[in-house]
Amino acid sequence: MKVAGLTALITGGASGLGAGAARVLSAAGVRCALLDRNLDLARELAAELGGMALGCDVVDGPGVAAAIAEVSAKLGTPRIVLNAAGIDVAIRTAGPKGAHSLEEFERVIRVNLTGTFNVARLAAQAMIALPPLNEDGERGVIVNIASVVAQDGPIGQVAYAASKAGVQGMTLPMARDLAPHGIRVVTVAPGMFETPLASGIPQAWIDSIIPTIPFPKRWGKPLEFGALVRQICENPMLNGEMIRIDAAIRMGIDRA
Repeated sequence: MKVAGLTALITGGASGLGAGAARVLSAAGVRCALLDRNLDLARELAAELGGMALGCDVVDGPGVAAAIAEVSAKLGTPRIVLNAAGIDVAIRTAGPKGAHSLEEFERVIRVNLTGTFNVARLAAQAMIALPPLNEDGERGVIVNIASVVAQDGPIGQVAYAASKAGVQGMTLPMARDLAPHGIRVVTVAPGMFETPLASGIPQAWIDSIIPTIPFPKRWGKPLEFGALVRQICENPMLNGEMIRIDAAIRMGIDRA
């Protein structure tokens, strides 16, 4: 799929991995619409990239539908969707301080898993009405974000791991659902990346984990993530799979 001239819808697009992908895709000629609860920050990046920004909560069905309609009217119906919005908590299942808050667990699942599905289902429905782009019958691609924590969950990450394992689990059935319409679905599982979500990790834990990364021994950069997203968009054989981008890290048990 040639990306130049297409429209991308990026949730959590104001910062972190979403912003990194927006910068890479914009440089390749993609019109980027950034959906984020931090509208001011999204507007700053949209102005830099020549795209548009919308304030939106990914779990709001009517709100997301309205955002997609607005993007379609102003930039064209998105053929690239990146679900980068996400939250995290670090709480053990149970312990001396009490049991894990059910409300916090449900909040993480709702944003990371239900929110991802909500955006994917509505964006896919809009794509179905579009004409194919090429002889393969391709109409677009949905890229969801899981995490290496989905497979290597450390202590204190039960909610986050469950939400991201759910995103991984959706990948193949969603790809099969949408295959007749020429829409691909790929999930990316990042390792340690420089994002606002990671800013709450204690420095002592960061100092202990970096030496365990095989190569390169550093945190990933959002632009490196963005480069993978572009490759997924451009390579039609990438479908129904989760791709780890993690410098070969395998998480230990210690986190919270």
